[in-house]
Amino acid sequence: MEPLTRDDLKILMEKRQGPCISLFMPTHRAGETQQNAIRFKNLLREAEKHLIERGQDERNIQQLLIPAQALLNANDFWQHQRDGLALFRSPEFFQYYRLPFHLDELVIVADHFYIKPLLPMLSGDGRFYVLALSQNEIRLLQGTRYSVHGVDLEGIPENLAEALHEEYPEVQIQFHTSTPGGRGTRRPAVFYGYSAGMSESKDRVLRYFRELDKGLHELLKDERAPLILAGVEYILPIYKEANTYPHLMNEGILGNPELISVEELHKRAWTIVQPHFQQAQEEAAAKYRLLAGTGQASNNIREILPASYYGRVETLFVAIGHQQWGTFDRITNTVNLHVNPEPGDEDLLDLAAAQTLSHGGTVYAVDAEKVPDDQTHGPIVAVFRY
Repeated sequence: MEPLTRDDLKILMEKRQGPCISLFMPTHRAGETQQNAIRFKNLLREAEKHLIERGQDERNIQQLLIPAQALLNANDFWQHQRDGLALFRSPEFFQYYRLPFHLDELVIVADHFYIKPLLPMLSGDGRFYVLALSQNEIRLLQGTRYSVHGVDLEGIPENLAEALHEEYPEVQIQFHTSTPGGRGTRRPAVFYGYSAGMSESKDRVLRYFRELDKGLHELLKDERAPLILAGVEYILPIYKEANTYPHLMNEGILGNPELISVEELHKRAWTIVQPHFQQAQEEAAAKYRLLAGTGQASNNIREILPASYYGRVETLFVAIGHQQWGTFDRITNTVNLHVNPEPGDEDLLDLAAAQTLSHGGTVYAVDAEKVPDDQTHGPIVAVFRY
């Protein structure tokens, strides 16, 4: 079940009836796929052990594990894996994701799902959109570094020809990526209508793009993600003239998107936005270093966790692969830390990340050495909104 989206993450972070099983493992795409099922079986045994430790009786445990155990003999399921598998199970919820990056083996049983291993796909606000403009199809894609999927444009005409034909049925719209020129050259793409001049045709396209922009404004009104245009060279400036979305990238993907695969659009778009995200992360790290020691930033989980719970965390850096076991009393704002997990404990780093995301903060899930804590080299730092 894929791709993993920010909406999926919100669902996983919802409060639900426990116990909640979160299982992560690396998988083979091809070749030694039998090892996938063997590894999965061993992790289910570990989940069963954790459930027993939490006082669950045998009948409830077996009932809870039925959907996961059904996958053990699903040969087709194991033959079509990617680089990692994440599975989530509670008494009322079952979902799994095949992921395009490596996951370490891990089983967590708690009162909520464990999301930190998933954050590299969605952290740092590292999402972007691609708006593909062509005569026969208007497509909006949402992507991350690892994945891309289509977004429904409900209520918006599917293509330029449809929209303009409804307004001017006598006009036959043509949309060419290029035309032969003299001496083996290619002339620029053109967009024109029979029985109408170029200027009038451009005005019609501009009017349609303004209507498209209104639809996108409603869809993306709370977004900060970059938007990249894909289309022939002539059409992109017309859309930019109509655009009101403040996070439109200057650089676009040139060419008729009808002739470019989704995978290639994703690849080209990531090349454009990756420096943007890298710069944002570097600026966030620099801001933490500037504010460290002023009360507007912290590397202390006892300060960060209550702040995240009340929506005070603007930016959080957290180390992937690290856990800080303990408890958080939401009434007294008391944080208790333990070296080893004890009954009722949870990973407080994961809890801080989940709370930060749920309150609209930005989370960078990074390798430990990239957490910008120059003093204690700890696994978590935060910049506060106030």
